[in-house]
Amino acid sequence: MLFAMSTVAFSIGPISVHWYGIILGLAALTGLMLAVQEGKRFGIPSDFFMDMLLIGVPSAIIGARIYYVAFQWDDYKDNPITALYIWQGGIAIYGALIGAIIGAGIYFKRKGYSFWRIADICAPGLIVGQAIGRWGNFINKEAHGGPVDAAFLSNNLHLPSWIVSQMQIDGTYYHPTFLYESLWNLVGLLLLFVLRRQRFLRAGELFLSYFIWYGIGRFFIEGLRTDSLGFTGPDWLAALMNGLWSPMTLLGFTPGDMSMNGGNVRVSQMLALLFIIGAVALMIIRRATGASSEKYSDPIYRRGEAPSQDAGAAGNAAGTPAGTAGNGKQTAGTEHHSKEPDHDPNRTV
Repeated sequence: MLFAMSTVAFSIGPISVHWYGIILGLAALTGLMLAVQEGKRFGIPSDFFMDMLLIGVPSAIIGARIYYVAFQWDDYKDNPITALYIWQGGIAIYGALIGAIIGAGIYFKRKGYSFWRIADICAPGLIVGQAIGRWGNFINKEAHGGPVDAAFLSNNLHLPSWIVSQMQIDGTYYHPTFLYESLWNLVGLLLLFVLRRQRFLRAGELFLSYFIWYGIGRFFIEGLRTDSLGFTGPDWLAALMNGLWSPMTLLGFTPGDMSMNGGNVRVSQMLALLFIIGAVALMIIRRATGASSEKYSDPIYRRGEAPSQDAGAAGNAAGTPAGTAGNGKQTAGTEHHSKEPDHDPNRTV
């Protein structure tokens, strides 16, 4: 039996609360919970991450809107004020990432923490937030791929009927690309959980691993979508993108139609490729230059803080980093150095 899910969860008088907003809120809170939990291992107070969310979410929304409007400027140039009408739709995840990173980076610096150390802690929260957030696209019947047969969804993918029904739009079934990306991100979350327990992992590398994993998945999944932001690039660039995506054709997939937004190069595919290359390059450069001398498991100190000599001597005597116990957990002494003092003038409330 076919049925369509309403985009509105409930209404209070003239105010309607949409499922999309609820799902995004749940995504943000889940990411926050993971960051707070991991932060406890390093003695970082939970209110540090809560304040970060208050800065990161608005920064992400602004970045997501600016990114979308920049690539769809023809739709707004005649009436620029409509660029502010975010409730009419039009945001992009890459813009949200860029905005959130800029906002969070400024916040980390103000609080005196290393960007790379805190970004590592937040990486699992980012990817789980994206995994949950994609279900908002499912409710809205957006960000889907090209047409498919109902049998492909039911028999090949073995999807439940409530997902198959929702993927029928105006009598046509479409690739549930929201689901592909959500599942890819959930696998990535497990991968990050495993990586952060490895002794070889250096500061910043969990965050960069997130970009590599997400970039790979986004590159191939984006090629299925029919709403990709695009631009007209040189033929060699279009040929490169198509060539890199061609393994998907061996699996029976066909590229999504790009006629909605025009162009011959998908912006998200190009950025995904650049993020992958950039993240790998940064890992190599940071190791070669000694910028990633700290390990992920090392204690985290704020700018100007240093482990006490007694703690350092105790750590050396035990054969473990100062401020850590043999089981990888921090001692109370390290928590004393990591936590923010009550009189911190920069503390955000």
